[in-house]
Amino acid sequence: MSSTAKAKLPSSSGHFSITLVPLPTAPETQIRVLEDNIAWAKKEKRIFLKHSLETRLASIHLDLHHFRPALTLIEGLLTELKRLDDKLILTEVHLLESKVYRGVGNVTKAKAALTSARTSAASIYTPPPLQSALDIQSGILHAEEKDYKTAYSYFFEAFESQASAASFAPAPRKDAGEGADGAVPVGGEQIDTEGKGALEALKYMLLCKVMLNLPEDVHSLLSIKLALKYAQLRDVESMRAIARAHQDRNLADFEKALRDYKDELSSDPTIRSHLAALYDTLLEQNLLRIVEPYSVVELEYVSECVGQGRQAVEAKLSQMILDKVFHGVLDQGRGCLLVFDDTEADTTYATAIDTLQQVGKVVESLYAKTFKTIEDHFSNNPK
Repeated sequence: MSSTAKAKLPSSSGHFSITLVPLPTAPETQIRVLEDNIAWAKKEKRIFLKHSLETRLASIHLDLHHFRPALTLIEGLLTELKRLDDKLILTEVHLLESKVYRGVGNVTKAKAALTSARTSAASIYTPPPLQSALDIQSGILHAEEKDYKTAYSYFFEAFESQASAASFAPAPRKDAGEGADGAVPVGGEQIDTEGKGALEALKYMLLCKVMLNLPEDVHSLLSIKLALKYAQLRDVESMRAIARAHQDRNLADFEKALRDYKDELSSDPTIRSHLAALYDTLLEQNLLRIVEPYSVVELEYVSECVGQGRQAVEAKLSQMILDKVFHGVLDQGRGCLLVFDDTEADTTYATAIDTLQQVGKVVESLYAKTFKTIEDHFSNNPK
């Protein structure tokens, strides 16, 4: 670097950071080069270049699940950006902060960071890709709280924006990506010409339909004009297979879809976590369907019907009994499940307690009135 002219070096460093990003096999190289460029930018007081490179580095740490280094970078960036009042980069850094906190499981702080990002974005022109990223993160956080209707609306907004941009965006220029002072643009400003962002939003939309117990809507959703381009991709086929298995309430088909589309369904932590919850729900529904007709049923028979190991079935049935999904007892000595009919709650005790409480209130009221009468009598007749 010392032999490169200062006028050209910012552009070179920006070029390095962009060309290295698409190399998934060399994350350590990306981090090392970015750290070298950040050190140079800090030494030469190239503030905007330093902020852009640090934002890119935090994003790479997030992709690698290095949450602590990412948070350390983000905290320093936020301090400097708030002082400079650079709203655009501040918006993306807050968005990165929200993603990091969501990655560590702190949904409360993730929502607070996203609110800060939206507040910063409200006072400036937000590029459509960055707005779509904000919408997708909003949808993800609402989905974490089981509010799938609101999540679907955010994902739909992001999908429309990204799909339209992918349809009409020109091919990327080789010299694109450098800004004033050699600063590389933030991730949210780059145009998604391949439709990856639209595909991600579409998968989340399909996930919401399945989680809302509306798997039949998946086919109609994929028939809209913007979605036709993606309908035959493996990512979409994986969600279609999950929807079919859920509609048929077929646990074997659900497991087969998870195996056949392992890369498409397991690579995304959002889809993976929600499908795990859906699998648990589907297993519970299948167990209920099997045991409800019986008063006594062998655990081996239940295990064979659902295609699960006996130990896993016992654990799930125990959880369902404790959660009062149904009334029953596991007889491990006989290897059976005893299922009881639902009993109507006896309200006699509760009614008696309520009656006594009301009588107590009446007695207290009579006592207060009697005491006041006696007090008035003695005040009017002191002798």
